[in-house]
Amino acid sequence: MPSVREQLRSDLHDAMRAKDARRRSTIRMLEAAIKNAEIEKRGAELADADILAILQRQVKQRRESIEQYVSGNREDLAEIERVEIGIIEQYLPRQLGRDEVEARARAVIEQVGASGPGDRGKVMGMLMKELRGEADGSLVNAVVGELLAEAAESE
Repeated sequence: MPSVREQLRSDLHDAMRAKDARRRSTIRMLEAAIKNAEIEKRGAELADADILAILQRQVKQRRESIEQYVSGNREDLAEIERVEIGIIEQYLPRQLGRDEVEARARAVIEQVGASGPGDRGKVMGMLMKELRGEADGSLVNAVVGELLAEAAESE
């Protein structure tokens, strides 16, 4: 199975042959972000896990941009960002849905004995290590907050 970097290069060549400008520019931007991260690490080649983290940050940035564009009535720009998210997500592992995140969060809450919002740090630290790359951090944070609030009310 090719590495993420190899897959990006291969897909870039395919996009250029197909004259797919949006895909080509998105992949080039991803390669630039990866190259910048390597420069920050003084030229060290990044592992796939590091590259996936960069891709996840790129998706997060686009989601934030979409919110800004929608609030500024720029649906045309928001749609471009949505298309780019779709392209980037093809290189990321399948993301867990809310139900799956909730099930994993309940297990961690039980494991650490969390009883309310004050235990959020313990739960989030452990859960994010477990779910790294598999779930959006803001979704995990929201689910944990809701579950801990429920736990505090039931006591």
